[in-house]
Order: sequence, then structure tokens, then C-alpha cells
Amino acid sequence: MIQFEIDQWQAWAPGLASTDDWANWAGDPCELESSDAQPDVSFLPAMQRRRLSRLARMVFAVATPLAANRAPMPLVYASRHGETTRTFAILNDLASDEPLSPTQFSLSVHNAIIGLWSIQQQNTSEMTALAAEGDGLEHAVLEAAMLLGEGAPEVLVVVAEDQPPAVYAPWINDVSFPYAVALLLKPGKTWQLSLETAEPAARPASHPHAIKLVHALLKDQPTFQNTWESRQWNWQQTY
Repeated sequence: MIQFEIDQWQAWAPGLASTDDWANWAGDPCELESSDAQPDVSFLPAMQRRRLSRLARMVFAVATPLAANRAPMPLVYASRHGETTRTFAILNDLASDEPLSPTQFSLSVHNAIIGLWSIQQQNTSEMTALAAEGDGLEHAVLEAAMLLGEGAPEVLVVVAEDQPPAVYAPWINDVSFPYAVALLLKPGKTWQLSLETAEPAARPASHPHAIKLVHALLKDQPTFQNTWESRQWNWQQTY
């Protein structure tokens, strides 16, 4: 079991950008849908914005408010599929015998986004990029808790997924809409997270783990479970 405090959070999905948007959704948590919507990153210089994929823009949109006016802090970023859209474009260029863009390739690797974040924030703190499964949220929080245990006063956690190109639909069915969630974690005992073995769920969860956490935070839900394959993660809020 690990313990921590969620000091602040931010989330983005199509049509849901502000806390009020998410609060309205939590009152009637309908299925979220995909769209071509882009998060607002107008706070970034135009030259930097042009280099960012939608996935990167989502990460910057949710992480920047939590990092504002704070000392540089470690970051843990988790994504199961990462820059699949950018990688698919590179594969198309290869198939068409087109010359490859070194910039496109360098930005397609899994830790590219945290590299861009480090440069933009001028932050040389420890940063980790996890290629996790559907329970990437919990693995990211576990990694952050270890950093807190080593003395970090704050750790930023970001979980983000963009919807992959349609060609991947036969193999990727766990991302029905793009989303990003950022958490500012501090040492504390407000939340407890534990793991136990469970029977695999008969059907996938209605929402990604990170979105279920946002719902729990907004509804002040004291306990909930996230299950992925045989792993059941038990979340408990203490008072």
C-alpha cells in the first residue's frame, strides 16, 4: 500500500476543459466521444506549438497550470500508445519511399513529450516516461510515490492517450476518445492505493482509469476500484 495527497488536478477531453465542465459531466457521466478538438495551448510560443502533436498539446494543457509558479519538480508521464499517430505517418512515408523527417522521428519516441516539457519549463528534474497498459494511472502514481518517498516535495503525474488512427482499430480498442489527466502529488495520507489479484473483468471499464479518478474526486467518492486483467487497484480516501 502507498499513501499520498492529491493536491490539485487538471483534465482535458473533447468538450471538457474547465473544472466546471468536468463537474457538469460528473453529475451525469455520459460516454465521452472522440472529435478533432484540440486543447488550448495559446500560452506557448507559436514556434513551439507547431511542433506539438495533439497528444503533446493535451499533456501541456493539463500539466502547465499545475506547474505554474512552483519550483521545478519531477514528472511521471504514462501513456499506453504514445505517439501512434506520428509513428503511423512515418510508416506511411516509408511505404511510399518518401524521405523521412528527422524531426518527426525524434518526436515520435515515447519520451519525446517529457523532453519537450523539460525544455519548455527549463526543468532538469528527474522525469520518467512509462509505456504502461490500461492501468498506467496506477503505475504512474506508484512511481511518483517512490519519488516522494525519496524526498521529492512534489511530483507531477500525467496520464494521456490520443485516439490512434482508424487502421489500428482491430488491435487497439481501449481508447475511444482522447484525454489527459494531470495530478500534483505531495506526501500525505489522504489517499491510499493498494493492489490485489482479481479475476479479469468480463468487459472493459466504461471509462479509462484516470477519468474514473476524476469522477471520484469530483463526487468526493471515498473508495473505488480499477481492474486491469488480473490486477485490482483499490483506491481509498481517508479523512
